[in-house]
Amino acid sequence: MTDVENVLDQAGLTNADVREYVKEWAAITGASRIEVVSAADDARLIAAALEAGELLPAGEGSYYSRSYFKDTARAEERTIVATSDERDKGTYNNWRPSAEMKPKLIELMTGASEGKTMYVIPYLMAPAGGPLDKFAAGVELTDNVNVVLQMIRMARVGVDYINHLGNDFVRAVHVTGDLPNLGQGTPDDKRYFVTVADERTILHFGSSYGGNALLGKIAHGLRQGSYDGWKNGFLVEQFMLLGISDKETGKKYNICGGFPSASGKTNLAMTLSPDALGDRYHVEFYGDDIAWIWVDENGVLRGFNPENGVFGVAKDTNEHTNPTAIESIKPGLGVIYTNVAYNEKTQEVWWEGRGDKPTDLDGWLDWKGEKIADRSADEADDNWAHPNSRFTTTLANVPNVAPDYDDAAGVEIHGIIFGGRTRDREPLIRAINDLAEGVYDGLTLGAEATFAADGLEGVLRYDPMSMRPFMSYPEADYGQHWLNVVGKATNNPIFAHVNWFQRGEDGRFLWPGYRENLRPLVWLMQYRNGEVSGVETPVGVIPARDELLLDGLDEQTLADLDTVLTIDKDRWIQEMGYREKHLAQFTGLPEEIWEAHRRVAKALEED
Repeated sequence: MTDVENVLDQAGLTNADVREYVKEWAAITGASRIEVVSAADDARLIAAALEAGELLPAGEGSYYSRSYFKDTARAEERTIVATSDERDKGTYNNWRPSAEMKPKLIELMTGASEGKTMYVIPYLMAPAGGPLDKFAAGVELTDNVNVVLQMIRMARVGVDYINHLGNDFVRAVHVTGDLPNLGQGTPDDKRYFVTVADERTILHFGSSYGGNALLGKIAHGLRQGSYDGWKNGFLVEQFMLLGISDKETGKKYNICGGFPSASGKTNLAMTLSPDALGDRYHVEFYGDDIAWIWVDENGVLRGFNPENGVFGVAKDTNEHTNPTAIESIKPGLGVIYTNVAYNEKTQEVWWEGRGDKPTDLDGWLDWKGEKIADRSADEADDNWAHPNSRFTTTLANVPNVAPDYDDAAGVEIHGIIFGGRTRDREPLIRAINDLAEGVYDGLTLGAEATFAADGLEGVLRYDPMSMRPFMSYPEADYGQHWLNVVGKATNNPIFAHVNWFQRGEDGRFLWPGYRENLRPLVWLMQYRNGEVSGVETPVGVIPARDELLLDGLDEQTLADLDTVLTIDKDRWIQEMGYREKHLAQFTGLPEEIWEAHRRVAKALEED
């Protein structure tokens, strides 16, 4: 066993509380070696991982990682929030008592890293030096070098981020486990991904993939962060964050927002101005997945992206859908690809939606590592890449990253938007002036279910604020916390709901989406400033046709514009019934939210 004290001394880790934590878990996991890492260790660790075959080269300065085939996504049913207080139990947070879960995890982790290196990753999920540092600092212990390399790209890593914080850090322990023998998806499933929120401790066992293993990202950045925010007066949300600069007026606007899965969040976060508007508007990227939001001492709602990188879904990412992402993963940028298709001879990577599928199958392996050329006729059409395959790149690699993305003061938030994938009922954009109605809209956010998945064609799967998989405390308290935090802001942030996915009777999309989505966001900021008036409806204010910037749109889009700026009253009345059943799950929901629901329902009936 390594001399732990000496290793920590050599690494300059002086925080006494962190040192005790490392020694405790080194003894529990039985790791044979201890190594403290920083971002400066990346090149050395990459070289070692390549030599060991834990990474494969994917062209110049890019790398390829393949997961165990049963370990390719978050496992929501195995993900638990544990505390000592049953009042923390919510509808979606899968709450269990910490007295039950902690002993179970300690038992599973005992001796499970024998013969391995335990890497100590001191990290910060925030721009350094800000007001939320003590909530953003953590130390992840892991026995997996790929986790270290991903964390170096996704967080700020080094002992300097935690040495001065005493006991104000999140304890995050990740043990990979024997992946082929964990019973994934069976009654004997041994995987547990537990956030002991009231102890600021994260214990994950049985995965090496993404959100299950990169504990700074979802477990800390969302679940633990949101619990800490609830107790300490700030919001932590699965939100994208972008900036829009008007080069004509010199004004800058920052918009954050939540979108359920497959509703366009990453593409919006990384969008560019349409060609026709590029001379006037410039879009800056802050983050595609998480925002921490608070009200500063001057009453201004502010936010930042706690991450230092992008863990993006590869599927359907290409030069048309997301040119910014493609620029962010060019050769030489240190990108790590996970579970895409890989050519072992040419070191190329490919995924569905990237472009034309290669016709020469020589050397191509699918995401499981199996030769595509050896597939049977029945397997010929199977995916080459896993649908949840990923690329990991740093924020500094994003070509239009905001110059102040690393500013500890964050940025002023001018707008909060929600957007779900719906074929009807939701117009292109509707602005919401009332705080309670804005929070109500977020709590009833949803995306359309598919008949194949749920048997409910056209019914929404509700995903409050897009936080359904990441909730750490009860939804009624969550709604009240939103009212409390945003209610303190004096800078008049405006709410809105957007929808890029309306379809015509023939099934085609009525709005071109992608870069054109900047147009309704510009209208929203103009509406907030009183520069346009919009059209009042029972569910919010929508743009008048002549208020939108329409230069450069094709004739078909212009012909469809009246439809995407229309409220389907009958569908909305039906929707209100579904919303009432959804909200009724949340015992103790603030009366302001119910009042907002009744106001909207009454307005629809009287319209």
